[in-house]
Amino acid sequence: MQRILSYVLAVALAGLAYGAQSTAKKAPAKSTSSKTAAKKTPVKTASARKSPAKKAAAPRTTWRNRQTAPSPERYKEIQEALAAKGYLNAEEAGGAWNQNSVEALKRFQTDQKIDNSGKINSLSLIAMGLGPKHDANPTKAPDAGSQPR
Repeated sequence: MQRILSYVLAVALAGLAYGAQSTAKKAPAKSTSSKTAAKKTPVKTASARKSPAKKAAAPRTTWRNRQTAPSPERYKEIQEALAAKGYLNAEEAGGAWNQNSVEALKRFQTDQKIDNSGKINSLSLIAMGLGPKHDANPTKAPDAGSQPR
């Protein structure tokens, strides 16, 4: 038992000596010169230090980097809407997005006062009437006060 206590004491003393050495290295030497006393070094907090073992964070997955290209059916739907509004010939609404489709979309966007990039975006789809679909008769949850007791 005495041997274990002396081992624990030796380890504790070694830990204290090591802790004292590491704090002595971190503490800046005080100088009597007024020039060096005026300079202050920024103190780094634990949150400001960068760990060399820290890995770069993985990019977050958002709707913007999950979004995929429209299907040929969706392209055809957009082209048909442009044709119905007179911006594209009806024969060209086949589902293949080409330069004529881009030009028609640009003209439509210009007339609607939307950024005329020629890229399909949510504002353009909404202006064409192809925005999000909503149920005409949404189901209502029963009121808590209307149930019989």
